[in-house]
Amino acid sequence: MMDKLSRILGAEGLLVDEDSRRLYSSDLFGAGGLVAAVVRPASIEALSAAVAMIADAGLVLLPRGGGLTYVQGYVAPGAGAIAVDMRRMNRILEIDAQNMLVTVEAGVTWMQIHDALKPLGLRLPFFGTFSGRGATVGGGLSNGALFLGTARYGTAAEIVLGMQIVLADGSILHTGQTAISTAKKPFTRSFGPDTTGLFTHDAGALGIKGTVTLRMIRAPAVTDYLSFGFQDRDAAVEALCEIGRSELAEDCYMMDPDKTRQALAQPSGLIRDAKTLAKVVLQEKGLARGFKAGAQLAMAGRNFIEAGCYSLHMVLAGRTRAAVDGDVALTRDIIEKAGGKELSNSIPKAGRADPYSPLDAVLGPTGDRWIALNAKVAHSEAKPLVDAVEDLIARHQAALDAKGVVVSRLLTVIGNHVFSYEPVFNWHDSWLPVHHASVSATMKARVAEPVPDLDARALVMQVREAIVALFAAMGAQSNQIGRTYRYADIMRPESRALLAGIKRLVDPDNRVNPGALGLGS
Repeated sequence: MMDKLSRILGAEGLLVDEDSRRLYSSDLFGAGGLVAAVVRPASIEALSAAVAMIADAGLVLLPRGGGLTYVQGYVAPGAGAIAVDMRRMNRILEIDAQNMLVTVEAGVTWMQIHDALKPLGLRLPFFGTFSGRGATVGGGLSNGALFLGTARYGTAAEIVLGMQIVLADGSILHTGQTAISTAKKPFTRSFGPDTTGLFTHDAGALGIKGTVTLRMIRAPAVTDYLSFGFQDRDAAVEALCEIGRSELAEDCYMMDPDKTRQALAQPSGLIRDAKTLAKVVLQEKGLARGFKAGAQLAMAGRNFIEAGCYSLHMVLAGRTRAAVDGDVALTRDIIEKAGGKELSNSIPKAGRADPYSPLDAVLGPTGDRWIALNAKVAHSEAKPLVDAVEDLIARHQAALDAKGVVVSRLLTVIGNHVFSYEPVFNWHDSWLPVHHASVSATMKARVAEPVPDLDARALVMQVREAIVALFAAMGAQSNQIGRTYRYADIMRPESRALLAGIKRLVDPDNRVNPGALGLGS
């Protein structure tokens, strides 16, 4: 079979050396069972042929995008599976400005799309994650990618119209409008039941995304930035929710004091160097505004956040300066009533000037490892969620401090109806193969890999497991479900039966990412 796969995929399309197999058997959380081989198709036709051949052999398939997850999304406990690396399928197939559609192979990164559309005055509504330099569209759709543009436009799932999915037997399924045999364009997903939606947030358990069509928008003509500080956590959370309900921002996110300090300390983070400063100047419309923005960023430096401050950051965008100024005024009014204090807008301005972080950010600023958790709830449940998780963390705080584990938080809104809470754990520990493969030589020269710290790692896993159980008990949604968050086992019986039936139909032998979503193992 390996010889036949090599002929289908070419010399670069099949990896069987041990180093590659170990790399593809781990994510940013940990290692799993050793894969038998890695297939790297360069087209949907090659992917389909390879999957059909692997199906005949009865082997497990583990689809993988950019590989930047920390939920065991493509890492199975058992050995002998075939990893499917989609990153060679990285072509933008069509930019259709007339119909406002862009069609790409699933291994294209969010940064690739952004860079291709920007000179045309176009953009995706949601246009990626901070990891979009390496994170792929297929991985983002499988795992619920969010951040850039999310406060107004939602997640990756809200902008996808149609896909071509390679199923477990190698057949190619069309979703959206091109499921109709006479359709010429995948311009909508709502003719009949939403077949496209079935394959979003599926952790790659229902099939392998081959090509994807996304809707575009014209890039906003005017963008502005605001930052505010709060000393009171509850007031900050309520202000974040109110900004979300008011639909004033494209990005709206809050960092606790620890997260804010990390953002400002990270050499590869939001405020990096003269290149970022230059991009801030260039992104402003008008020479005078550009130089003013650059001067403000340079003067703000990294010392504008007060101690103990919850910092709230926003990007506002629109068609005219008057419209954006109106939104700015409304935002300031909301924040004033909530008791916030306006800060320098350096963080959101620098973040949008250079939105896709170097992959060095898979580690903390001192070479520390990190993993994150996330929960989404309705705005009315924001305070109960935050209070419950903070109480849980407080019960472990002494042990976390003793082991040098730092917990920070990132909070955001999704559209006008969802609140998101993300605790992040940083600790010094030995790196995994994905860390070694992702970080630059510059970072490796600057920071040393820490020695293994099994006690700190075990504590992080213990607290993480308790938080995951709490999220499930509160009925929260989590993206990047993978093998981390409870899903199938907490569904209502009728809903679970539907999901299990779909899985049996598209993957009757349970060979595509078994165990993800809690479906088999």
